[in-house]
Amino acid sequence: MEDGAIEFNVPAFRDNRKLVALENGGLHNPSALVFKSSWNGESKISKRKSLDYPITSSVHRPSKDEDIAFMSIMELGELIRTKQVTSRELTDVFLRRLKRYSPVIKSVITVTDDLAYKQAKEADDLLEQGKYLGLLHGIPYGLKDIIAVPEYKTTWGSKTFENQVLDIEAYVYKRLKSTGAVLVAKLVTGSLAYDDIWFGGRTRNPWNIEEFSTGSSAGPAASTSAGMVPFAIGSETAGSITYPAARCGVTALRPTFGTVARTGVMSISESLDKLGPFCRSAIDCAVVLDEIRGKDAGDPSSREVDIEDPFHVDITQLTVGYLDSAEMEVVNVLSAKGVKLVPFKLNYTVESVQSILNITMDVDMLAHFDNWQREGLDNVYEAQDQWPVELRRARLIPAVEYLQAQRARGKLIREVKESFTVDAFIGNATDWELVCLGNLVGMPVAVVPTGFKSIEDPPKSGTRRRTTITTGIYAPPDHDHIALALAMAYQSVTDHHKQRPPIDDLGSDNDV
Repeated sequence: MEDGAIEFNVPAFRDNRKLVALENGGLHNPSALVFKSSWNGESKISKRKSLDYPITSSVHRPSKDEDIAFMSIMELGELIRTKQVTSRELTDVFLRRLKRYSPVIKSVITVTDDLAYKQAKEADDLLEQGKYLGLLHGIPYGLKDIIAVPEYKTTWGSKTFENQVLDIEAYVYKRLKSTGAVLVAKLVTGSLAYDDIWFGGRTRNPWNIEEFSTGSSAGPAASTSAGMVPFAIGSETAGSITYPAARCGVTALRPTFGTVARTGVMSISESLDKLGPFCRSAIDCAVVLDEIRGKDAGDPSSREVDIEDPFHVDITQLTVGYLDSAEMEVVNVLSAKGVKLVPFKLNYTVESVQSILNITMDVDMLAHFDNWQREGLDNVYEAQDQWPVELRRARLIPAVEYLQAQRARGKLIREVKESFTVDAFIGNATDWELVCLGNLVGMPVAVVPTGFKSIEDPPKSGTRRRTTITTGIYAPPDHDHIALALAMAYQSVTDHHKQRPPIDDLGSDNDV
């Protein structure tokens, strides 16, 4: 066996590494093993059609920039369309906020001033010519800094790649550019998309500045929460949308796997990575998803899915389950709006969902950063108890056991599908078992703010800092419209998502 390994295996390993592993980040040479999350074979595909957005009227420009900063996409879009504000003026508002709050919150890696003003001018010029591109026309936004934009650094949050410039236009950036949206910043990603620690520090939660944001989409979540951008694009492999959205009190959507092409985006795991929006509301999430969804040749897992219109869902015809971990306020509100709510539990025989996810994610990540580790660059990684430990351990996972994990994943998916007897269910957005399961299955979840509570050990002098309460609305793959429709119904009669964090009133008893 040893002689055979030396003669056959090791040379093959070295040849393969030379072919595909010299470039880090998984941007090139995607795997031939493609994961499909659809439960109905090939997804239904039809001619792309836009969603039937509700009419926004009687929107007037506020006198204060602070009020403009916390308006929804729908409201800002109406101000742009009716020429009450220019894209240049909006860009000024959000660039000032990015520069003002980022030194404390640490949620921004690169402010893209020049590009932002160029794109804002193009948006304003088009409108003067009578050309309106839609709700994102002239609206500023931010991108997690694993998403490539030509001529700007794409640092992946790591000191190893701090000066990296990729001559790649990511698919999601191209989609947003085509809508007339204005990129104002590349936002913090935890180093190599792991947690909230990056080469510039650690991203903080605007609702409680002494607390960190958690999750690698820390920058998109914190920046949206603080009114530094109207919306942002983040990513999730295992909790990087759900955790920071919950911590920072913003609405977010982790879409069905494959809904948004990941071309030009740093990869951790080709069968787990997903891109999704952080917004002020579920309506805004629907707007953004509608614009960024789509298939691209650079991402074999991406699909042109015929997403149904969440604005046309009759929620009174839905049966929605709720787990023991569900926020009962959400259950009660939806029940009052005519939704049938029933106790619910997913049944499956897999004992360790987490082990399947860890084996999958860690081996895939190591394949994408094999050269980085072999060169010893993991020794200068920002958090030594994170990727360095996991990737060294991953090198000891035999190929047979990796494939057995994928077979166990297939069994899990089949069992979840069989026990998914409701149209959607409500549960804790950050329950680790649900996070692992949802990502392995590829199911969407809408993260919804549902309230606030006092921070632990508040100062005696009092404080406006709060701990946010959230819930997750989960739907089967390709049923993002159901999760969005339920989230919109809840937010139509509550205002938790409209609250503003106390970033200008931190109090005298904080250590930051």
